[in-house]
Amino acid sequence: YAQGRLKDFIKQSQLVEQEYTSDQKSQLKNLLDDHEAIIRFLRLHIDIFADKYKDAGNADFITGLMQKHEKMAWFLRSYLK
Repeated sequence: YAQGRLKDFIKQSQLVEQEYTSDQKSQLKNLLDDHEAIIRFLRLHIDIFADKYKDAGNADFITGLMQKHEKMAWFLRSYLK
């Protein structure tokens, strides 16, 4: 069945909710941590689609998503230096 409730989505999430902070650098670090978690998750699934399922189309789609997250992570790392 399709997940439709917020608590169902939260159970499926790969992201961890961080403690609240009003500090801008901490918020950006938390955002960077989330992008890096998404990158790791997507990288794992690229190989699964390509190798296990022989689905190059979805592997390419996931690669594109990962590249966007890598770019944002790079921007955030640059800003935080």
